[in-house]
Amino acid sequence: MRVRGAPAIGITAAYGLYLGIRQLDLRDFDSFWLELDRLSEYLASSRPTAVNLQWALDRIKKTVYANKELPVDELKKLVMKTAITIHEEDKRICKNIGLNGVELVPEDAGILTHCNTGSLATGQYGTALSVIYHAFIAEKNIHVWVDETRPYLQGARLTAWELQQAKIPMHLITDSMAGYLMKQGKVDMVIVGADRIVANGDTANKIGTYSVAVLAKQHGIPFYVAAPLSTFDMSMKNGDEIPIEERDADEVRMIRNQHIAPEKVPVYNPAFDVTPAELVTAFITEKGIIKPDYRETLPTLFTT
Repeated sequence: MRVRGAPAIGITAAYGLYLGIRQLDLRDFDSFWLELDRLSEYLASSRPTAVNLQWALDRIKKTVYANKELPVDELKKLVMKTAITIHEEDKRICKNIGLNGVELVPEDAGILTHCNTGSLATGQYGTALSVIYHAFIAEKNIHVWVDETRPYLQGARLTAWELQQAKIPMHLITDSMAGYLMKQGKVDMVIVGADRIVANGDTANKIGTYSVAVLAKQHGIPFYVAAPLSTFDMSMKNGDEIPIEERDADEVRMIRNQHIAPEKVPVYNPAFDVTPAELVTAFITEKGIIKPDYRETLPTLFTT
């Protein structure tokens, strides 16, 4: 959790792969490739849910293999160059996600978001938060409701801070308050990020996202997911195939090293949940807004 946020995890993995191979004393491609593959598998094992991690590593490996005739020292430089490219591309992609999403934001909007999807989770701007930033820049009268996002409190610790820095009107709420706010008519739209989106539109995101989506459906509120193409995994048919990372029990039992529950109490701590496609109003991507039927519309992202 030193790095969190799917795009940032991918970017960091790309740089991490370079750090892993830069001092290898190898001269032939086959030996270099074996080490590159080993280090890639090691990095990929760290965060199984966020597909951006594997996407970035695979992109580097494909680039290296396509240039295998180069000397190993040149291949090392190519790994670094590709990592920088992934980073710079993510900045442009996040900006485009924000610009594309602005049209969905009403002139006077209460926006609820869950977890952290800003610059701290991406190369720049963010995904869901990029839409919020660009709506604010466009002088739309917005107010953001920030779920605290238990148990790791990314909303409370990170999203709230980022919005304060940008001077965007907001209130921090506990996760259990979201439904009541919707019932009061204070939420006009929900926008979240994603860690993996599969072929039918099922979406893995931070634990608690599914609950928010169900509440939004009950109250007739649009539920949007903002994500780059690197978060889409068309190799998986539905959300049942997505690996869900489980984290340390003390993340639930403790806050800042202070116990808030009995010391040995059993804990179940999945870090992510899966929101079914039928609860997603639309996906906001760098290529535009994608609406249902997702089995038909999502493949167009990769063919145009």
